Amino acid sequence: MKKNLLSILILALLVVNIVMTAIIMFSVTGAMKSTTTLVGKIATVLDIELATDSSDENVSIEDTATYTIADTMTIPLKYESDGEDGKDHYVMMKVTLYMNTKHEDYEKYGAAEALAAREEMIKSEIISVVRSHTLEEFKSDSEGVYAEIVAKLQKLYNSRFIYRVACGDVKYQ
Repeated sequence: MKKNLLSILILALLVVNIVMTAIIMFSVTGAMKSTTTLVGKIATVLDIELATDSSDENVSIEDTATYTIADTMTIPLKYESDGEDGKDHYVMMKVTLYMNTKHEDYEKYGAAEALAAREEMIKSEIISVVRSHTLEEFKSDSEGVYAEIVAKLQKLYNSRFIYRVACGDVKYQ
């Protein structure tokens, strides 16, 4: 008799636990949705992008033009005072810009002559981004550095026709 009574008590506690878990789950889900909405509104006000523009990610190969900067760029990296060797480090790379030919600003800025005329400005922006990173930062998150370069170039042109930067023949010293 005591075993049955104890089993019934455990079963009742399990049912109460399940009910309480369900109540907590529904109340947290509602709060989470409102918090996400609030963060989205704040980000919009502050002009922060929470996600990349999907139109830039879906540029087809037919709608892509490239421009490769003629010179291999040698860029000094940020000095690490606590680095292993205490030496200055450099990165050598060949930079290629990917441009969306369907973008309205491509006709204005995307021609090879227009890019060649502004190549020094483009190089300057690339150098300013790369030299703000240490060797370890560059090695561990090179894609993040490339995304920073794209953002800086988009800001320079005040346009999003450049949607990707690829760096080839990357060498570190």
